Amino acid sequence: SPCAFSTAAQQRSTGDECGPEDPSEEPKHPLSDCALEHKAIKLEEQVRDLTERYRRALADSENVRRRTQKFVEDAKLFGIQSFCRDLVEVADILEKTAESAAGHAEEPSDPNPTLKKIYEGLSLIEAKLQSVFAKHGLQKMNPVGGRYDPYDHEIICHVPAEGMQPGTVALVTQDGYKLHGRTIRHALVGVAVEAQE
Repeated sequence: SPCAFSTAAQQRSTGDECGPEDPSEEPKHPLSDCALEHKAIKLEEQVRDLTERYRRALADSENVRRRTQKFVEDAKLFGIQSFCRDLVEVADILEKTAESAAGHAEEPSDPNPTLKKIYEGLSLIEAKLQSVFAKHGLQKMNPVGGRYDPYDHEIICHVPAEGMQPGTVALVTQDGYKLHGRTIRHALVGVAVEAQE
């Protein structure tokens, strides 16, 4: 300690004899060099372990952040999914009513101008409804002539393949819809098959 050195210096200056300093009486460290190396190695291992844990925790928190962000984005996009399913049923009714009115309005025996105006109004409403659907990412599928896809279509019947490839959609009895590329209602279809003789 600094006090011991200053006292020794004073004694020498005053001429007091202290006797020869014994090097074996130097203060000894409580731990030997081997023990210190062992402790240093343990501390380095702990640092590596804690660094690895920190990296994993950081990666996990980043994954959670990304998943949460994706969940929020999906909720924004697909939060209206059940509402769209209900509106699609209204669109079906509107389409069938317009088709029915068109059939009656074009009959030559009954040229009813009121019925013709009703048909024109229904057609405008149907076109506006489809444009609103498109604006919000809801699209009607048009599978006729395309390959059957179990993720988009539901088979209700098989029809003979007359001029069509077997396995393609020959007719649609109910339109299917997709919301931002995700099927929210399967199209009910008839699939072409080879005619059996």
